[in-house]
Amino acid sequence: MNKLKGFTLIELLVVIAIIAIITSIGVANLITAQKQARDAARREIIGNVQSAFEQYFAEESLYPTGVEGSAFEGGSKPKDPRDSSTPIIWSVANYTYCVCATLEMGNGNSSTSACAWSELSTNNYYCAMNKQ
Repeated sequence: MNKLKGFTLIELLVVIAIIAIITSIGVANLITAQKQARDAARREIIGNVQSAFEQYFAEESLYPTGVEGSAFEGGSKPKDPRDSSTPIIWSVANYTYCVCATLEMGNGNSSTSACAWSELSTNNYYCAMNKQ
């Protein structure tokens, strides 16, 4: 008796379906991890901007006004980790400042912030303000 060796069409389709399911789960987890990493980078940038402003205040007794990067090393304004279409925004007066960035995962602290921008009504922003 001649028996052909191989897989049936149904067996191949089942294997392909299992591989597709595993791949889609992996891609979804990768996208979430990338968003979380960019949000962590935004929080770090906000902390660095806050430190720069506080160091400037310690030397000059006021916060830098009209900053478009002049307060930062290299003279460039910090950029968002994803792209420049979602900028890091800030407002500076002589004795106060507020700096915010949009978070992709939506777990910001803007609902408790004293920053008074209308776009901060959602919890998608992470903000820091003056410590003085």
